[in-house]
Amino acid sequence: MAVYRYDFPIDKLIQAFKYGHRLALGHHFGASLAEISARIDASLIVPMPLHPLRLRERGFNQALELARPLSRYSGIPIATRACSRIRHTTAQADLPWRERASNVRGAFHCAADLTGQRLLLVDDVMTTGASLDELARTVKLHGAAQVTLLVLARALPP
Repeated sequence: MAVYRYDFPIDKLIQAFKYGHRLALGHHFGASLAEISARIDASLIVPMPLHPLRLRERGFNQALELARPLSRYSGIPIATRACSRIRHTTAQADLPWRERASNVRGAFHCAADLTGQRLLLVDDVMTTGASLDELARTVKLHGAAQVTLLVLARALPP
């Protein structure tokens, strides 16, 4: 489920948020996510994890910055340590669409027992969905009963 289409002017705002460190936009974007998630029955929010090297480069996890206001508005807790990215992968945006699924295969680890949980997986932008699909596969292997993908914007195929 996406709030926006990844197109002008939203794409520029998301880029400012993600690469320009305009973190104040995260509050507004998180509130937008809360509006569309109000009708989803979820028990836990899982933000897309970043590999520690990427986190160090960027200085913050944009998915977590979206999940915080989403959690405040919805009352759904965030599982910040449930999942981690254990493989440093090439940035998905730098790859052709056909290579993205293999790039993230086996990139995530789940340290939590998610048996019976209804999860909201949160990320900023979904293009092919490869990263979210792989994370969803991982949490399902750890017992998640239901997984809903929630993104700020959806990029459409070229």
